[in-house]
Amino acid sequence: MGVVSALHVNGGVGEASYANNSLLQQKVITLTKPTREEAITCLYKERVPRTLSIADLGCSSGPNTLFVIGELIEIVEKLRRDLNHESPEYTIFLNDLPGNDFNNIFKSLECFKQKLSSRVIGGIDQCYITGVPGSFYGRILPTNSLDFVHSSSSLHWMSQVPESVENNKGNIYSASTSPLDVRKAYYHQFQRDFSLFLKCRAQELVEGGHMVLTLIGRSCDDPSSHESNYIWELLATALKKMVLEGIIKEDQIDSFNFPVYYPCPSELELEIEKEGSFTLNRLEAFDVSWKAACGEELNDNNSGFKVAQLIRAVAEPLLASHFGEAIMDDLFLRYQCIIADHLVKEKTMFVFLTLSSTKTI
Repeated sequence: MGVVSALHVNGGVGEASYANNSLLQQKVITLTKPTREEAITCLYKERVPRTLSIADLGCSSGPNTLFVIGELIEIVEKLRRDLNHESPEYTIFLNDLPGNDFNNIFKSLECFKQKLSSRVIGGIDQCYITGVPGSFYGRILPTNSLDFVHSSSSLHWMSQVPESVENNKGNIYSASTSPLDVRKAYYHQFQRDFSLFLKCRAQELVEGGHMVLTLIGRSCDDPSSHESNYIWELLATALKKMVLEGIIKEDQIDSFNFPVYYPCPSELELEIEKEGSFTLNRLEAFDVSWKAACGEELNDNNSGFKVAQLIRAVAEPLLASHFGEAIMDDLFLRYQCIIADHLVKEKTMFVFLTLSSTKTI
């Protein structure tokens, strides 16, 4: 099964679903609100648009999917009332890969519109929401059709596993123990993907359009550091234990790699400068602890479970497509024990990068 087919979060509303295990992403959305508010305010005051087209790329499914859209509309509505303008027509595009649970999103739209209208003075009459399945590493919308692009917790996923990483044995991503050529292959794949992403968005955004992106990254220049990456190393440990017990074969691990790359700020800046269509307004890094990501006070008994479920919600489809559905419960039971033990010994953080830019060419 290819990456495009298998790279999606767990749908539905079950125990391992993304809908029930996305508090990390929710926290990140909350922390980055000032950046989005600054960008949408600047856009509105500069252009006072009669129609406003917004795309959320990598929208996934669950309570976070429409959260940012509602927030942006509320900000614009307050601005237009303060400036005594008419409410614009809103066109919303929700994008993710075809395997995303769009049905769950569509079922929630009526409730979303009702709640939004109750929070906005005078209500919202003209808000049109469309699902757009497809990879954002390519064109997904017409030329000059967007005013504002948002993406959160998605762009660290690449379009594919890099080629020529067959010697990454015992690892499932670009790890600290990966050969140098593997780490270079991951970086070059990131460069190609992010450059293509920028090129496509430059074609879809109107001149003066704004873009706010947030993704997992690292604050240091060393790509082999444990910043953010260590969560996958612990998963590899769980898989290796299953090899020792004869549950899976060693070559199954050796032939599996996650298509994920966590860039540092300078790597993002370099690609934005090379592509040339955007002015970078803001680029910031911030930490979120693994425990805080679970949204509650954790103890040694449930911390491993909560963090493991967080990863299971986003990684299980890829793992199941390679190792099979049958071992998933066993794998994540082992994984949660390994994480719990790690959390007792060490305070571990995710590093997120958020950037705000304007299309100038």
